[in-house]
Amino acid sequence: MTILSLFNNDKKQEEASLLERLKQSVSKTRSQIVSRVEDLVSGEKQIDPDLLTKLENVLLAADIGPRTTHQIMEAVRQKLDRHALTSTADLKAELRNQLLHVLRILPPPNGASSAGQNSRPHVIFVVGVNGTGKTTTIGKLAYRLRHDGRSVVLAAADTFRAAAIEQLAVWASRTGAEIIKTKSGGDPAAVVYDALTSARARNADVVIVDTAGRLHTKSNLMAELDKMKRTAAKVVPGAPHDVLLVMDATTGQNGLSQAREFTATAAVTGIVLTKLDGTAKGGIVVAITRELGLPVRFVGTGESVEDLVPFDAETFVSSLFD
Repeated sequence: MTILSLFNNDKKQEEASLLERLKQSVSKTRSQIVSRVEDLVSGEKQIDPDLLTKLENVLLAADIGPRTTHQIMEAVRQKLDRHALTSTADLKAELRNQLLHVLRILPPPNGASSAGQNSRPHVIFVVGVNGTGKTTTIGKLAYRLRHDGRSVVLAAADTFRAAAIEQLAVWASRTGAEIIKTKSGGDPAAVVYDALTSARARNADVVIVDTAGRLHTKSNLMAELDKMKRTAAKVVPGAPHDVLLVMDATTGQNGLSQAREFTATAAVTGIVLTKLDGTAKGGIVVAITRELGLPVRFVGTGESVEDLVPFDAETFVSSLFD
């Protein structure tokens, strides 16, 4: 079982809703990439080195990243050398194809456990630096799951940050999820144990574990995360089945730097990208996929409880170009 298989939305209705939400959320990025590309090629009859240099700068400004931009531009230049691109219309089509190619080609997720993939409950750890929208993302995930008829238990294992437990309790109340918590400063692994034991006793579908916001320099917190994961595996085979890293789209390449440290130590299986609607640098979606080798599972498209949607590469690129 994968996290996306937990949702039971009507496919056609979901696709239409997703496209519309993504179009709205990437409007700033669309202006940054596609509108500027349109300006570049407007009136141009041929593709010359100067035009390619300007196109490269547009991609970098949208936070697609130097490595990914280089890959895209190399593919474009190779097609030019083979005379496979003969017009600026061809160039735009190739840019779209390259973005899709990067987003679609992924290795198997890091740390995905083959054992216990159909175990119940499905256990999701949510990690990330404080301020990225981690707790809000958990609330939105719980809302979507509850809306689809799933029973959800929230584990308030971020016991180090003031008010984190209270914030999660508010989300539990709003979504109808159960919450397992302890006092501030308590043992996070004990919270995980209690939450999973309770979830199994109640035959709950999903457990979402809120972890302490941590930086890679906080080695004690990383050790605590390892302890929590070992505890989870003892209670539920294969747990955690997903480790979602929450990233703030507005931090761009800085957020990508932090994400590399998490993926190296936390066995991340997917990304949740928040605040996509607040940045013109939504190209970070492409950079994340290419440079981390991880799928973006969900994107935050606004501030309301419904504004968290499953990510789809085709829909994302369509929302940029169409």
